[in-house]
Amino acid sequence: MSAAISDVVASALRTLPPETRGRFLRDLMATAAAGLTALEGERACGEAVYRLADAVVGAGRSEAKRRPR
Repeated sequence: MSAAISDVVASALRTLPPETRGRFLRDLMATAAAGLTALEGERACGEAVYRLADAVVGAGRSEAKRRPR
């Protein structure tokens, strides 16, 4: 199922102008979080959003380590 979802998102991103792709992904994440809250509750959604934020911060740290000083 997730492969089909990623295909839909990838297809949408290919058709959008580059300057609107970030907004699309932000709206998609917000909509997904709202749906998760409705289905599984605030606690489950909060945990998922926390993990996502942690992954973003972790990716930033990894990138900083790779940059030459």
